This record gives sequence, C-alpha cells and structure tokens, in this order.
Amino acid sequence: MKLAVVLLMTVSAWAQTSTPAASAGAKPSFDRAAFESSIRYYDLVVAGVTMKVGDPKPSRSLPGFSEVSVHLALGNDARDELYYIASDGKTVIPAEAGSVPAFNITRNPFQINLDRLILDNQPSFGPANAPVTIVEFGDLECPSCRAEAPILRNLLPMFYPNKVRVVFKDFPLESIHPWARAASDAARCVFHQNAAAFWKIYDWFYDTQDEIMPENLTSKVLEWAGKNGIDTAQLGRCIETKATDAEVTRNLNEAHAFGLKGTPTLFVNGRKIGGLDFQQLQQVIDAELSHQAKAH
Repeated sequence: MKLAVVLLMTVSAWAQTSTPAASAGAKPSFDRAAFESSIRYYDLVVAGVTMKVGDPKPSRSLPGFSEVSVHLALGNDARDELYYIASDGKTVIPAEAGSVPAFNITRNPFQINLDRLILDNQPSFGPANAPVTIVEFGDLECPSCRAEAPILRNLLPMFYPNKVRVVFKDFPLESIHPWARAASDAARCVFHQNAAAFWKIYDWFYDTQDEIMPENLTSKVLEWAGKNGIDTAQLGRCIETKATDAEVTRNLNEAHAFGLKGTPTLFVNGRKIGGLDFQQLQQVIDAELSHQAKAH
C-alpha cells in the first residue's frame, strides 16, 4: 500500500503538467510499438538487446493502473523490468522510479526535468542551438568534478564539435568542502566581468585544488585574475561583498529540489546521470543524437 500511495502522489504531481488520464480502472489503450520505443530511449536500451513487452495486467498495488512486464535479453544475459501504465495508455511509471518518475510515451520523457532546469545567466560553452545540452551541477573543490572536467572541457569539443553545449550550475557541498562556496561566489564574480573567463577560472580551480585553503582563496584568485586580464579591484569588491552569493543559493536550491546528493551530477538533455567516464558519456550522447535523428 505504501508503494501505491507514493506512486499515486508522483502521478498526481506529474499530471499537473500533463493531459488528464482516462477514468481509473479502464482498460488501457496500449500502443506496444510506441511503448517499446519510449522505454528503449528512457532506459538507454541498445539496438542489440531484444525486448519482449508483455500484455498489460491490472495492478493490485496501484489502482487505476496496469502492470507491463518487459523482458530484456542480450546473449546469455537477461533481466526483467516492470512498468505501470495508466488507463490513458500513455502515462508510464517505472516500478523503480529514477529522476523522472512518470512520463508520457508520446512525449520526451525528460521534459519535466528540462522545464525545471534554469539555464539563464549561467556559464556555458558550445553553441546555444546544439542538439545536446549537458548541465553540470558541480563543486569546484570536488575531486570527482576535477576528474570529470577534462572530459567536459577537452574531449567533448574534440569528439562532438558544434553538437554539445555545456552549462555549469553551482552545487558546493559545504558540509565536506570548506572553500567550495567561496569558490563558486568568486567564479561567478569573474563570470559577470568576463563570461568567457569563467571557464579559465573553472579550469584553474581544478588545476590548483590542492593548493587552495579557505584562508588563501581570495588572494590566490586575485593573483590569478591579475595574470588573466581581470579587473582585480572590481573582482575584490565583488568577492568581499558576496555580490553573487544569492545566485549560488538559487542554484543550490535548484539542486536540492531535484534531490541531488553528490557532484558531479549531469543532466544530458534532461536525463539525470552521475559523473561518467568518457565512453559511458559517449553512449548517452550518441543515444540522444540517434533519437533526434529518428524524430526528424
């Protein structure tokens, strides 16, 4: 019963931005091909994996929904997944709900995340009209973010020229990283003075991460600024008055609203994933590009 309550609350929240479902208990109008196509995209099921979609059966745990079993197989490996489908035949909930707990098989399953991500006034590189946008919630003191940075900064532009845009949003983990928030404040001060220079200080923070402490952060940032054409007096005032801290707070609030726990967390065209190695990230990007090509 607890599962039913949680899932019903999820659908209720999702349905506020969706078309109304048909009456509870009605037999769903089931488009098997559309369902399979949507699930393959949602779960990144590669073409070589066979998928057997079962018939909808009334759910005992979620009134008004039917259960659809999906059997996946590749060679000797196999697994079974379960989904709930509403009586409208479109609204789907994975039994193990992730970052997008409910979606419509006739739409982008990650649209709910795309609608919630605020990208205005955020540092970015890559074309604004790129087919793939990666939003990184990052922490400039985070070792895992430092490991991810060369992938985002160097490999993506090399392998996907003009196809990927990267946006940075602050998520300093203050409980474990004592200077992360101050670094976000300072980096955003640089961003407002020179948007392109943000990525220089982004790289610099990761390159010099081991040398920075709360006590010397400002002096080191100002020293860096003097060597990189940044007005140090203006930057110093911005840092001292914490002029950008409210912007960092907004990004933090957004991260918490998404339920994010660690960094780096990436959203690839709205699909939430953790930090990945380059090969894994390639798979996600290639899936996005392939999906868009099929849609057109």
